[in-house]
Amino acid sequence: MRKIKVLEINKAYFPHIGGIESLVKQYSEELPEYCIVKTLVCRDDKGKTFVDNVNGIKITRAGSAGTYFSCPLSFSFIGLFREMAENADIVHINVPFPLADAALLLSGYRGKVAVSWHSDIVRQKKLMILYKPFMMYLLNRADVIFTATQGHIDNSAYLPPFRGKCRILPYGIDSGDYLNIKRVPFLTEKLTDKSAVKVFFTGRLVYYKGVDILLKAFTEVKGCELFIAGTGELENQLKAYAKSHKLGKKVHFLGFLPDDELKQAYADCDIFVLPSVAKSEAFGIVQLEAMIYGKPVINTALPSGVPYVSIHGETGLTVPPSDEKSLAKAINRLAVDRNMRETMGRNAHERVLKNFNEKEIIKKLYEFLAEEVNK
Repeated sequence: MRKIKVLEINKAYFPHIGGIESLVKQYSEELPEYCIVKTLVCRDDKGKTFVDNVNGIKITRAGSAGTYFSCPLSFSFIGLFREMAENADIVHINVPFPLADAALLLSGYRGKVAVSWHSDIVRQKKLMILYKPFMMYLLNRADVIFTATQGHIDNSAYLPPFRGKCRILPYGIDSGDYLNIKRVPFLTEKLTDKSAVKVFFTGRLVYYKGVDILLKAFTEVKGCELFIAGTGELENQLKAYAKSHKLGKKVHFLGFLPDDELKQAYADCDIFVLPSVAKSEAFGIVQLEAMIYGKPVINTALPSGVPYVSIHGETGLTVPPSDEKSLAKAINRLAVDRNMRETMGRNAHERVLKNFNEKEIIKKLYEFLAEEVNK
């Protein structure tokens, strides 16, 4: 039987760091087991179009004049979209990515369209005035819309009228990639107090991640030390807060961690915290990465997919967003109760294996795409 041809579309690609970029890398590398895949993205920096090879996968990176409002400005992307879509059976667009919506409209492409709706655009309200007509065109034009959880649909400002097109497609991870690493006391060796409970956060240091709330909570946390992995625009501000509140001995800024060290940090922590404060945090793949190592997760009750990943009272604790007192109370509760940590950690590990198996999810994605192509 003829393999279907899929054009994978996203804003950026590895080595750009981000949850959506990790997913598109996963799709590009693993969908070829079932179908023919081409991937079109924009380059991160300014410059001309070039074709890259990443792990044996050919990636077309459209030329860019720079990034504005978190979106690349690329005229060549529209031409490349038109050219590459001509031979595709279905175009799979990962959003939010306003340029892709415009390219679909301007390209004249009439084939099948799948959309992976990773999150609403939350912060750029001025951009939405210009972007909304393109976005609504995309949603009306789409043959199928994928969301990672039911919460993505229920809590979206735009998806409810399109429920009939929506299919739940969770994000997944390959447990073997995580469980086969060499275990080392990566965080333990950095402790000021070797008996302290190790609390870990990783992510970009930007407003919606809520690391400022986490630091405020840590002024009321006992017997723990916090490890923060990541960089971002708030890094200096967060470090200044930690210093001014005399948290230097119990808060460790690790900066960017290579993949192996990041996995060692997950494996060596006692509690993982995702303190996000806005639904820009639509899922939190980092939760899965901690859970596969048997770590309890403290997350926030956002109107997104976040609390659907780690379940309150089962695989961790869920607290109100932007509430440092509740966050501190949750950390203290887990810190003093090792049995609770271990029980929730075991539940977390089993939940990932049962519900977020990457191979099964990729197969399901292919089946959804093939179903639309063959209609």
